[in-house]
Amino acid sequence: MSVQIWTYLFVFLSFSLYIGIAVWSRAGSTHDFYVAGGGVKPLVNGMATAADWMSAASFISMAGLISFLGRDGTYYLMGWTGGYVLLALLLAPYLRKFGKFTVPAFIGERYYSQSARLTAVFCAIVVSFVYVCGQMQGAGIVFSRFLEVDITTGVIIGMAIVFFYAVLGGMKGITYTQVAQYCVLIFAYMVPAVFISLMMTGNPIPQLGFGSELTPEYGGGYLLDRLDGVSEQLGFGTYTEGQKSTQDVFFITAALMFGTAGLPHVIIRFFTVPSVRDARRSAGYALIFIAILYTTAPAIAAFSKVNLMNTVNNAEYVSMPSWFSTWERTSLIVFDDKNGDGRIQYVGDPQVNELTVNRDIMVLANPEIARLPNWVVALVAAGALAAALSTAAGLLLVISTSISHDLMKRCLAPHITEKQELRYARIAIFVAVLIAGYFGINPPGFVAEVVAFAFGLAAASFFPAIVLGIFYSRMNRQGAVAGMVTGFAFTAAYIIFFKFISPQLSNASHWWFGISPEGIGTLGTILNLIVALSVCRFTTAPPEEVQTIVRNIRLPGEHIEAAKPTL
Repeated sequence: MSVQIWTYLFVFLSFSLYIGIAVWSRAGSTHDFYVAGGGVKPLVNGMATAADWMSAASFISMAGLISFLGRDGTYYLMGWTGGYVLLALLLAPYLRKFGKFTVPAFIGERYYSQSARLTAVFCAIVVSFVYVCGQMQGAGIVFSRFLEVDITTGVIIGMAIVFFYAVLGGMKGITYTQVAQYCVLIFAYMVPAVFISLMMTGNPIPQLGFGSELTPEYGGGYLLDRLDGVSEQLGFGTYTEGQKSTQDVFFITAALMFGTAGLPHVIIRFFTVPSVRDARRSAGYALIFIAILYTTAPAIAAFSKVNLMNTVNNAEYVSMPSWFSTWERTSLIVFDDKNGDGRIQYVGDPQVNELTVNRDIMVLANPEIARLPNWVVALVAAGALAAALSTAAGLLLVISTSISHDLMKRCLAPHITEKQELRYARIAIFVAVLIAGYFGINPPGFVAEVVAFAFGLAAASFFPAIVLGIFYSRMNRQGAVAGMVTGFAFTAAYIIFFKFISPQLSNASHWWFGISPEGIGTLGTILNLIVALSVCRFTTAPPEEVQTIVRNIRLPGEHIEAAKPTL
């Protein structure tokens, strides 16, 4: 069967599974809709958390970034992995023990202020919208290539599917759907990795193949040595040596770490389990599930880069395999025959280079470039969709919860019934899907770049407020609000200026201290901390009962007075 038929088959079967789970686990109350009833087992929650966490950026874009940037691309891997460890060990258990299941609810109660709650609602909605746009973009890319529709149609299909099971099942439906999506995405990621590692190095374990010698058919020698040599020969720079400045790499990595620890759609997952102990256990399970993909990504990046350069450089355009022309139709590969010789010059010099490859397609195209069976190619497409839609569902739920619960129920209309609150939540998801779809069709950058902006905004707004709220009992509402507003406004302004207002200035010579827009969230975090601590020092201390609760959440035990899990 053709790739397209296999893709239709895998997508139909996987989507049928997701929809079936949503119908089976339909949410009947706000408790089911927001936190899946609070009774999810740690192993199940760990798998769902991993699927929620590993978005289209992880599945599609991360290996592509490493493939094109070499060592510089690993800051995404280090930042996201380190950030999850930071979240799991430093924040999640204490937030779970405090008992407020959304970040705005925690900030509103911890800082005893509706102004703090509303500030957090605004930040949560913006961060989630920026993040979900990247997921819709990823879904559009997959549909565009494998179902041979335009990206706009692909985004609309993804919108319809995620809207259905998010609205119907809420967190309960999303949790069990994400378990299925994790199984699909990790299988889809590992199968071609094992195939290609075996073909290129004779080692079936990609993580070991990454450091192994290539087979004679691929030129022999160690994989990374071969990659360095070919990259330098073509003018791309040494693969294993970074081109970015040390401070920019540091700031990007830190922004991704701090942003991870402040992402509301991940934090809410720790409230779906029965206890604080179960929250810790599910965090451990999730880290194992995440590590399977993240330790494989560098190997896939290297394999795909070698395969691409061996296949396209100096090859006759008319004799290129069918996958090349198929990707050309999506405009994600562009060949411009500058010298008119009919051969593809793929080199580092932009004046000579004739091939432009969108880095987001490397994982998707890799099985085709390696000439793997059609069913493997289609399986990767199904896995990429699972990664994009699983995270999109979690983000849409955060937007829905922020509007229906934190804004409507807690601020604007406190007397609405549970049924009305559930209706507002579903309406909010509908509106959010439409907006996310628009930006998925008109994205401000490639997938991982868009996601990096979301992490920077989360780092600059939420991370200091959450950390200080847990570990510094003297922190008050004036300091928290001032810090969040300052950090968020500064980071957003920097990103908007260099990416939208004056993109021609977006280079190291114009960036502040050489920090790129992807890394500016770290500086925003530092500003947030400085402003928050300064304002706190010269304003009234929090009420004694609030300080007592803050001290108690760090003590051993499951419960603290006046802060049990509530809606």
